Amino acid sequence: MSATVFERIQGEIDANPVMLYMKGNPLFPQCGFSAKVVQILTHIKVPFQSANVLEDPELREGVKAFANWPTVPQLYVKGELVGGCDIVTEMYLSGELETLLAEKGVQVSA
Repeated sequence: MSATVFERIQGEIDANPVMLYMKGNPLFPQCGFSAKVVQILTHIKVPFQSANVLEDPELREGVKAFANWPTVPQLYVKGELVGGCDIVTEMYLSGELETLLAEKGVQVSA
């Protein structure tokens, strides 16, 4: 892993209150897990940025190493890794996701 990939990831996480590393893009997710996280974020009307790890093999491996998290998608809120599809889904269903977003000062219009 090059330091520049970690710098890019850190920069994206710092610049975007809600950042999703996913396979594909929000309009055309390329895996079911990425699609599910996009669906949840869209449903609770959270503005987010995304990066398609399939377009950049270095980024794909970089996000896994950066967070020491083996899978994609990965959702970051205010610089902090929330988790992947299962965690995001569980948090959404329990109401924890909206609570976390509110606590971090992210506007939710659900």
